[in-house]
Formats: sequence, structure tokens, C-alpha cells
Amino acid sequence: MSKTIELGVQGMTCASCVGRVERGLKKVEGVADASVNLATERATVTYDPALTTPQALLDKVKDVGYEPIVSHIELGVQGMTCASCVGRVERALKKVDGVLDASVNLATERASVTYLPSSVSPGQLKAAIRDAGYEVLEEQAGLSREDQEREAREREVNHLRRQVLFSAVFAVPLLLLAMVPMLVPAVEDWLMTTFGPGIMTTLNWVMLALALPIQFGPGLRFYRLGWKSLKNRAPDMNALVMIGTTAAFLYSLVATVAPGIFPEGTAHVYYEASGVVITLILLGKYFEAVAKGRSSEAMKKLLSLQAKTARVVRHGQELELPTDEVLVGDLISVRPGEKIPVDGEVVQGASFVDESMITGEPVPVSKQPGAGVVGGTINQNGALTFRATRIGADTALAQIIKLVETAQGSKPPIQGLTDRVVAVFVPVVLGIAALTFLLWLILGGGAALSFALITTVAVLIIACPCAMGLATPTSIMVGTGKAAELGVLFKGGGALEGLQDVQVVAVDKTGTLTKGKPELTDLVTAPGFDRIGVLKLVAAAEEQSEHPIARAIVEAARREGIATVKPEAFEAVPGYGLEARVEGHLVQVGADRYMTRLGLDVNVFAEQAERLGDEGKSPLYAAVDGQLATVIAVADPIKEGSLAAVNALHRMGLKVAMITGDNTRTANAIARQLGIDEVLAEVLPSGKSDAVKALQAKGQKVAFVGDGINDAPALAQAEVGLAIGTGTDVAVETADVILMSGDLRGVPNAFALSRATLRNIKLNLFWAFAYNIILIPVAAGVLYPAFGLLLSPVLAAAAMGFSSVFVLSNALRLRGFQPPVKPDAVAVPSPTTVHA
Repeated sequence: MSKTIELGVQGMTCASCVGRVERGLKKVEGVADASVNLATERATVTYDPALTTPQALLDKVKDVGYEPIVSHIELGVQGMTCASCVGRVERALKKVDGVLDASVNLATERASVTYLPSSVSPGQLKAAIRDAGYEVLEEQAGLSREDQEREAREREVNHLRRQVLFSAVFAVPLLLLAMVPMLVPAVEDWLMTTFGPGIMTTLNWVMLALALPIQFGPGLRFYRLGWKSLKNRAPDMNALVMIGTTAAFLYSLVATVAPGIFPEGTAHVYYEASGVVITLILLGKYFEAVAKGRSSEAMKKLLSLQAKTARVVRHGQELELPTDEVLVGDLISVRPGEKIPVDGEVVQGASFVDESMITGEPVPVSKQPGAGVVGGTINQNGALTFRATRIGADTALAQIIKLVETAQGSKPPIQGLTDRVVAVFVPVVLGIAALTFLLWLILGGGAALSFALITTVAVLIIACPCAMGLATPTSIMVGTGKAAELGVLFKGGGALEGLQDVQVVAVDKTGTLTKGKPELTDLVTAPGFDRIGVLKLVAAAEEQSEHPIARAIVEAARREGIATVKPEAFEAVPGYGLEARVEGHLVQVGADRYMTRLGLDVNVFAEQAERLGDEGKSPLYAAVDGQLATVIAVADPIKEGSLAAVNALHRMGLKVAMITGDNTRTANAIARQLGIDEVLAEVLPSGKSDAVKALQAKGQKVAFVGDGINDAPALAQAEVGLAIGTGTDVAVETADVILMSGDLRGVPNAFALSRATLRNIKLNLFWAFAYNIILIPVAAGVLYPAFGLLLSPVLAAAAMGFSSVFVLSNALRLRGFQPPVKPDAVAVPSPTTVHA
């Protein structure tokens, strides 16, 4: 059967564009017809879904040079209880014509849908969810999505609490009446002696009165959701509970109302197997809902960073406005202790700003006019006025929140196994339950029906796939939230899992291992010369030059508080250096060959020159009034955290490679200082991706760490790309992981958190699967022939609830993750060392 869909197409300008798109689409296998309308910018395509897909049609539109229109929407879904629910909602959404992909997350209770807006509307997507038996969280005016979700979760928790309390009022006496006479024979004897044999019939009627409000009060939720799942031929946990408790209740009801139809001594009642089981399952759901709320705590912290109002200066007046009314270009005033509302650039004032909540770095950052500020950070001790540069969804904090939400809603590859198992799990369980019932009915002897009932109900109750559905998303949710607190952003679950296979971490040198900006690292003076005086003269001589080395010397003088003066005369000496007259002194600066030309012996500094050479630095010399005065080295200094990061990666069993355009000698010198295993030197900027390929050609999985701008090809080539950015530039398209602090110490922290999260997921999955593999046979009664043991449905319900709570509690342990390398708690001085 053929299908017809409409695709939105952007970029068409004339009839030849229309023809090109039509011809391209008709070439796709399975396309019967394609018609394109320039006015509406739509392509109507009739195709055979057995031979092609909407995604293939979109790819063809791109291939011929145009842009297909695709939309993305996230919908809150209420009523999901287990992994089967997730699968049912996903299948319902994917069946809608025009939906390209749908992913549902049980932990966040959200559906993420990519669709063709020309073929399907958000209303149709919502209708598909409702038809599958679930509710959509509709937006309310005046409330943010986060507030609506929080309110919905609170309503659910409060509703479950009321249902648990209501059920417990009836379930506790029901359990006592059912179990005490059975477990304590003396009590049963006393009842029979005191009230006669009829007391047992009376107790059955009392237990019916206690079980009835539970079964058709709080228990109705299982009927409502379970029946919908059966009607849609996708049975879930609710169907298992509905079938199991109904069987126990109806059997007990018949045994109470018409005990004579049963063989003598077999008219037992199992009201506790319905009433108490429902109560325990609701209790488990209540604990689950509470734990789910805690698992999104990191996201709550991020959301709480957003300022609600801003003090905007307009027409000379300060106005207190909501942050969503701030415009780009507005001047905003911030007092000490206040949150900075949006991103901007300081125009007036000076202060220190705590940016730890964005970058993970604990040291406050100095802000002067011209410095950038980030919305959500806290101004500490001075008043600032800044101009808004990014507002709303463009701010760094908004981008961070969006990335964390995307990662929390994503599915890592390991989730694929769970999805495939869950797709067949509940039908298999129903089959096992039916087989259990038949076998006990055939082999159970005189009490066959009772045994068949109790074991079947236990199988149905114990086999709930809740733990399977929660195993992966809760760990991803907590892990990515914790990562955001540490200044590490994972773009998705795939990146989190991908780090596990990496064997080599390839690191770009400039701007990653090093600061990326030349600095004066060494200044050694000859006897008789004053360090400050020499630095002042050399900096004044270099003031006229725009060379990076000259700029580094001038900047070093300014950092030392030395006021540079303008030279009276200045002349460049091509191929050698420069000559200047400063405050009456003749200053000559250049390489060793310049000093030799001037007749000066540089061997005075032989020891220092050898040390600088070993460190990969090229020495410069300066003469004052014809006498050799100093040896100077300017280099790109290693960042403070680089050595600690490389050592931490080695402790994790990873090799570290450095990719740089520097000459081999300089590169090897830096590698020796940092303990780097492999050096790829003299690599052109365009050749970094080839360098990554060379590492991969050795059969190694490679993670590449770069600055995320000029390293884009290498980031894309590596199995996992990690972009060292800053908190103000987080939207790096090609990277899989973003390190907001710009500190290499984030790399081992990302690896450690990835490993901790994957261990957590694997433990959750092991528990979820092992629990079912072991306990389903026990519930079916395999231990009875050898040990006389049967699993009570009450214990099965308790175990089922415990399994979900265990998975959630285990995921919450990630909140206590401690990074292997912590940023320094105190400010680190500049590495510039000036030796006297």
C-alpha cells in the first residue's frame, strides 16, 4: 500500500528549483509520484513504505540542495509506570504519518518527537498519546514548563500518598486477619473453640468487606490503564496487576459466596493477595515518584540560577523588569550580592563575580569594563553596569539547561538491549503465567486450583518491568545533572557511553594544554643589572612592535606595575632584532647571533640557555649601553591544571597523545614536562583530523580534546570529541562533550563520571534482569517440590516495589560522585617567573 505525505521545502526560488526537487524525489526507490508547489513551498510525495522512508525523502531534498522543514517538540506524558508504557507511547507516536522519530523517557516523563509540520500537527501527536491510554501535560498560561511539571509531579505524589493511606487503613487489618490464624495455630484454635466453625465463614465476609474498597477504590487505576493496554495489544505492568489481583479477588469472592461448589477443604480465600498487593504496589509507586523528584535535583539547581528580574536603565531611570522583557543593548545595573540576570559586557564598575555554578571553578573572576558577564552568576563586592548581549534562549545558562535536558532525555546504546527485551517481556510473562496455571491445575493434586491461583498471581505481580524501564534513564538523568554541576556537559547518552571504549586521549596543545597566548616566562639578569630596571627598558623598546613576543614582554611589565615609557628612537634590525634609545640608554634586543654581531659573549648565560633549550624555549638577549644585560624567554605557558589532568588520565589506564603545529623539539620538551605518551608535531591546522585518523589506524579508539572552534574536523573525526570552551560559549556543534571551565582537568572528570554512570546503569540492569530471571521461577513454584516453599503474592508485591526503589536509590548515589581532579580552591598565580 502506498502512502502520501507532504514535505516542507525551503530555498526554492524558481521553476527550475521545483523541477530539480521533483526529479530528485522521483529517483528515490519506491516513490510513485512527486509534485512540488513553489508558492506553498511543499512537496507532495506518494511512496511505498516497504521500499523507502520519509527520512530518505528528506535526505534526497538535502542532496539536491534544498532544506526540508522539520520540527521538534517535547511533550509531558502522564500515567506511564514501566518500560512497556514507554514502548507503547513510542510506537503510538511513530505510527503517526509524518513522525520521523520519537523517544520517550520514563524518568523525565517526556516524549521527544521529530516530525514533518506539513504532514502532522502537535494536536495529532497529543491525540496519539491519549489514544494509547496516557495523558498529555498541557501548557498553562503564566507558568513555565518546569513549574507545570513540578506541580504535576507534586499532584501525583500527593494523590499516591492519599491512595496508599486509604488502602493501608483496610489492608493492615486484612493482612492480620488472613495471616495471623495461619501463622499462629493457637490463635486459630482459640477462634474455633470460642466462636465455633462458623467463625471462618464470618472472617471471610469481613475480609471481603475490607478488600472491596481497595479493589475498586485505589485499585481502579490498574483497571483503567491495564484495560487500555490490553485493548491496544500492548500489555504492561498495569495489565499484569489487574489480571493477577482480579483473579485472586474473584476466586475469593466465589469461595465466600458459594463455598459449596469447591471440593471439601479447598474453598480458601486470598483477599490479602489482592488488597495487600495493591497497597504494596501503590506504596512502591509512591516511593518511586518521590525518588524521581529527587533525581532531577541537579536540573532544579540549574533552573534556580535564572534571575527572575533585572534592574534596567532606560532613559536615565532604573526599572525593575522581568528578565524576559530585557532587550539586547539594554543597560543593566547589578548591586553586590545580586544575580546577573542575562549575558552581557561590563561598561562601568569593577567587581569579582562568582561563576562557579556555570564553570565549576571556585575562584571568583575579576570584572572590569569590557569583560563579559554570564547570566545566573553572582556579583560579589562591587556595583556593575553592563550592556545585555544575549537574552532568553540565547544566554549561556539557557543553552546549558537545554543541553542537559537533551542529554537527560536521550538514550545511550546500552538502552537498546532493554528496549528489545521489554518489547516481548510482558507477553512472555503472560505466557509463563498461563503455563504455570495449567501445570499446577494438572499436577497440584487436591488443592490444585488454590496452588494454581496463588502461583499465577505471584508470577504476574513479581514480573513487573518497572525496574527495567527506570534502570537507564534515572542513571543518565542523575549523572548528566551531576556533570553539569562540575562544568561538564554531555550532549547525549551516546557520548556518556562512548567514553568507555576510548583508549587514547589526543589533546590539541595550543589553548588546551597551554594558555594559547605567549607570556614572558624567564628573565635572568647579568651581575650589576637591576631586574626591574632591565624589564622597564626592554618593555619600552618593544612597545612599538606588534610581534607576539614583544606584546608578551610589554604585558609582563604592566603586570609588575612598571609604567612603560615611549622610546626616543626605535629601529628594527632585519634578521637580527631591534635597537632603541630609552631614557638615554641604548637598548638592543635580539637572538644570540645579534649579540655576536655586537661583539658580546652570550656564554655568560650558557647554563640558562641550555635549560631553556631543554624546555623547548628559544632564548632572546638584551644589551644595555653596549653590555650584555639579560637573557629572556617568551613561551606559551602550560595551563595550571594540565599536568594534574594528564596524570589522572594515566591513572585511569589511558594513553595521552599531543597534536601540535610546533616544531618537534618544542613539542617533545612540553611532552616531557607533562608525561605525554605520544607526540604528533608540525601538524598543520587542517591536518589535525588526519592526525586523529593516524591514531585510529593503529586500532585505537580516540577521544580528541580541542577548543571547539578551529578543531571542529578533528572533534568530528574522533570517536568522542571534547570541546574545551568557556561557560559563555557552550553551543559547540561538533563536540560530544563540552568542558565549560576551559580547564583540562575537566577531561578526567568527564571520563570518571562516564565510568561511574555506566557502572551504575549496568548494576541497575543486572538487578532488574536478575530479579526477574530468579524470582519468576520461584513465584511459579519451582521450589515447592523440593522445599515446600511457595512465594506469597504479598511478598511478590513487596519485592516488585523494592526492585524499583532499589534502582532509583542506586541512581541517586551518583549525586555523591567526587571528581578525581578538583579545581584549585585558591587563585593560582601567573606562571610567569622572573629570575634575578
